[in-house]
Amino acid sequence: MKLHNIRVVLAIIFFVLINILLLDFTGTAHHWLGWMAKIQFLPAVLALNVIVVIGLLLLTLIFGRIYCSVICPLGVMQDIFSRLHTWRKKNRFTYSPALTWLRLAVLVVFIVVLVAGIGSLVALLAPYSAYGRIANNLLQPVYIWCNNGLAAIAEHYNSYAFYSKEVWLKSLPTFIIAVLTLVVIGILAWKNGRTYCNTICPVGTVLGYVAKFSLFKVRFNEEKCKDCSLCTKNCKASCIDFKTHTVDYTRCVTCGDCLLKCKFGALSYSPVKAKSTKKTEPVAEKSATDEARRAFLIGSSVVAADAALAQAGKKVDGGLAVIEDKVVPKRTTPLTPPGSVSAKNMAQHCTGCQLCVAQCPNDVLRPSGNLLTLMQPTMSYERGYCRPECNRCSQVCPAGAIRPIGLDDKSAIQIGHAVWVKKNCVVLTDGVSCGNCARHCPSGAIMMVPSDPDDDLSPMVPAVDAAKCIGCGACEYVCPARPFSAIYVEGHEVHKII
Repeated sequence: MKLHNIRVVLAIIFFVLINILLLDFTGTAHHWLGWMAKIQFLPAVLALNVIVVIGLLLLTLIFGRIYCSVICPLGVMQDIFSRLHTWRKKNRFTYSPALTWLRLAVLVVFIVVLVAGIGSLVALLAPYSAYGRIANNLLQPVYIWCNNGLAAIAEHYNSYAFYSKEVWLKSLPTFIIAVLTLVVIGILAWKNGRTYCNTICPVGTVLGYVAKFSLFKVRFNEEKCKDCSLCTKNCKASCIDFKTHTVDYTRCVTCGDCLLKCKFGALSYSPVKAKSTKKTEPVAEKSATDEARRAFLIGSSVVAADAALAQAGKKVDGGLAVIEDKVVPKRTTPLTPPGSVSAKNMAQHCTGCQLCVAQCPNDVLRPSGNLLTLMQPTMSYERGYCRPECNRCSQVCPAGAIRPIGLDDKSAIQIGHAVWVKKNCVVLTDGVSCGNCARHCPSGAIMMVPSDPDDDLSPMVPAVDAAKCIGCGACEYVCPARPFSAIYVEGHEVHKII
């Protein structure tokens, strides 16, 4: 089996598995595939996962940018678009000089906004996060609709093998950005292959300059080359110049397409360049043994490296009652998930990949619409509340924006505090007895007291002990007041331990 075929098989496996991780809403896939998000380059850097970062750099130093053609889902997606066009129009690529000034400019801007904590720009440029948004906003709804169809069929036969989940628009700006990202990158890939990877993607730029010093490279044997140009016409990275017999290794993604197309054995993927000889050797195909050995070497090395990196991580009902949708309250300070430590930590580490949003079983997380934190997760309680027995978002985050926490720790983390709005309370507006907020508060932070301190028989209204409240939002969710809740949670910039 040739190098090209080995790479394609590995890319398909990785792409299918990471899509299962991104589309799954039950939490089951994370137990088996969570490591796939954690070996993505930028999340590993932000999480200070030294083992993964060093592993990926070593992988690149040995084999070139194999990460971009096998592990990165956005890279594989571009290959899919490019391949669809190639089936219609073959030998369509040409060599083009690298736009070094643009690549470096984008990388500098990316580093600056990363250090400054401008998460919205980081999220726009990060390749794994870009694909995560596409999967969460465009593919997951289709996945859930198919699941709901199976659930309806199973229910007909009195089976509970599947359960239905509501599909709803979590953020219109994020949805629009996901659509635009798919369209723009899809068109670029359809027309010119790896244009985005080799001009815009900051991860591609960093790994490209590392790959310049890689051990294994695509190398020319000039004496065997017949200048047929097939290698150049089939290089989706536009990095092979057959006229000068050179390869721009900063852009080569080690896809193996050129090796597959070369009919004269003039290209090899090897650690050293073939020595020139005075006599012209007869043209002969590479032996099957050498090809198999080379393909096995890169294939097994990628698998081994990824396995090493992997060693370095029942849906609940979402609420206590079926109630109508509410209007989202205007919070002075947005709520960030338990484990995120602070709004600053979230802004500096989150890449907006939407994995936590997709995995939240209570529909509490949704992408932020704020310009500075655009696409980063924020919390709201119109569809559920943050249950003390759930810590899934902290377990799936690959970038350190939401740090892993235990269930015992979560119950002691105060992400905000409840605020009672007297004018909205149905006890006073409708003259009815309620107490929903007090009954369902898991931390015992709310108790019912007489509305008139001097009259013990006056209607009972909630009183919040801010020192006990953890900001879970159970009170806000179960409050029957419409359209605005009579009690809502105000966030804390820095989380507290109580």
